[in-house]
Amino acid sequence: MNTDIVSSLLHLDTTLYSIIQTYHDWTHALLFLIVFCETGLVFMPFLPGDSLLFVAGSLAAKGLLQPGILYILLLIASIAGNMVNYTIGRQFSAYAAKTGKIPFVKKEYIDRTQHYYEKHGFLTLIVTRFIPILRTMAPFLAGVSRMNSTRFFLYTVFGAFVWISSFYWGGYLFGNIPAIKDHFTWVVIGIVIASFIPPIHLYLKSKKK
Repeated sequence: MNTDIVSSLLHLDTTLYSIIQTYHDWTHALLFLIVFCETGLVFMPFLPGDSLLFVAGSLAAKGLLQPGILYILLLIASIAGNMVNYTIGRQFSAYAAKTGKIPFVKKEYIDRTQHYYEKHGFLTLIVTRFIPILRTMAPFLAGVSRMNSTRFFLYTVFGAFVWISSFYWGGYLFGNIPAIKDHFTWVVIGIVIASFIPPIHLYLKSKKK
């Protein structure tokens, strides 16, 4: 990954502040787009998620962004992104089943995924909200497994509310505390590292089995 991109992700506080100074209210639309793409496009799991929400909340608390409006926009972006990703997954599954032109997508894999989502769909869609990469993959796989659309939507709304509220209002309430503000880069690094602990744990657990 380009060092400039890494630097931007680790210094989201100054990066986002500069964006606000340049684009003003259009920053709300940019944040909407980032969250939508990260949750809605299966090939864009690298976009910032948890840390971006935390920083956005801290800057909203300073009056640099519209707190209520931005919160609603982020919720909508997260829900809409999941629904788009789910729809893409359903179309992908239908195409694979109909044509058989995608060799690594076998019916037994789809059936296995469907069984998993029927049994663990709620927990999966809530927990993966807090796990980078899996947050992007989960709704796509739910679509591939052809999970009930109404149930998926309800789980998506609940998951979006928990995820957005946790980090956005967490940043709003605690992001400007001197101890956190003075070490903001380390806070962001900590959030990024903490986000990757669950998938690493799951991977090691699966390897052990």
